[in-house]
Amino acid sequence: MVLIPLIRDYIDRMLQDISGMKVLILDPQTVGMVSVVYSQSDLLRKEVFLVETVDDASSSRASMAHLKAVYFLRPSSDNVQKLRRHLSAPRFAECHLFFSNILKIPQIQVLADSDEQEEFYADFCAIDPFHFTLNIHNNHIYMLPTVVDPPGMQSFCDRAVDGIASVFLALKRRPVIRYQRTSDVAKRIAQETTRLMYEQESGLFDFRRTENSSLLLVIDRRDDPVTPLLNQWTYQAMVHELIGIENNKVDLKEFANVPKDQQEVVLSAVQDDFFRVNMFENFGDLGMNVKRMVDDFQHLSKSSQNFQSIDDMAKFVSNYPEYRKTHGNVTKHVALVSEMSRMVEERKLMQVSQTEQELACASGQAAAFEAVTSLLNNESVSDIDRLRLVMLYALRYEKESPVQLMQLFNKLASRSAKYKSGLVQFLLKQAGVDKRTGR
Repeated sequence: MVLIPLIRDYIDRMLQDISGMKVLILDPQTVGMVSVVYSQSDLLRKEVFLVETVDDASSSRASMAHLKAVYFLRPSSDNVQKLRRHLSAPRFAECHLFFSNILKIPQIQVLADSDEQEEFYADFCAIDPFHFTLNIHNNHIYMLPTVVDPPGMQSFCDRAVDGIASVFLALKRRPVIRYQRTSDVAKRIAQETTRLMYEQESGLFDFRRTENSSLLLVIDRRDDPVTPLLNQWTYQAMVHELIGIENNKVDLKEFANVPKDQQEVVLSAVQDDFFRVNMFENFGDLGMNVKRMVDDFQHLSKSSQNFQSIDDMAKFVSNYPEYRKTHGNVTKHVALVSEMSRMVEERKLMQVSQTEQELACASGQAAAFEAVTSLLNNESVSDIDRLRLVMLYALRYEKESPVQLMQLFNKLASRSAKYKSGLVQFLLKQAGVDKRTGR
């Protein structure tokens, strides 16, 4: 099951079947879907000379009759209406419409006059060959019980179901679906996915049976609230936790001593061999591997400057693009590891992580209380790490030490005013021992 080749194949097909110079028009969601698997040079090789968002294309009236428009959009009602306006006043020589998921009958009727339309099942962002995201932000509000049905709950469920369906259509599988029975939202998503795959669009999902059936598990994060609270120590996870990564892009603008050309970098297992090999390496081994990469590059730099003949100079010139690429890659990983090393030292994350692991795995309430109290008093420990320590303690000793827990609430409030103890109490209400299946 490799997701990135599936998405690349869809994009290859939509671009190579249309000859001549093209403009690729995307929406905010498909921008991310395309950017994680296709580079600008890839697009140029397919004769795509301009990329626009559907909103930018709507606001422009300039005629581009020399270009053929390739639209790749989510089949949302908003996008369909924008397309309808585009088609009523065409700016391009041709319009070819591709959708990332299933079109509804009324939408097809609205777009019946378009030059071409086709469904490609790529309604998800494949961040690496085995993982995808739907980029649904602020989804924590859906932790609320169903009696408080937050605005947007149905659109959240619809988006989740659409994304799941698209993945299985791309894989040409119809899964057996199981869900966590104690979770209302897991049940809702599972039931709506079942209805789509086995009733509403059963023909689309009628693939040949394989020897090994696919299984879709819909699980509620609340059943394991501990893991997201722990500091991570592998490369990809540390970048995500300490710096932030979205659609395989890392923003380094806020960090000092980062070269201008490295202020936004791409971390992709497909495009970056060093990252592919080291993305799951622990921080200690990663540092050694980065040092080895720097040493290798320094050796390459010295040898490339030692010209003995015209042939040596010609060889260097022919290899210069690869040399530049290697230089950029080395600079990128050195910058990332340097920033993370600084943050680990400044925030005392080694000490914090040791206490986190003891809270998660070891027993001994008295020792845990003493360790957490000590770190709450440590000026180097950040507010967010203090909050997470108290949350971990509360999840572990919720029933055993209510008096000590209240003392930690008070300590947290005095040391980290921006974080109220109510946040910890809300966590216990949503994911405490009485809410968890596995305890």
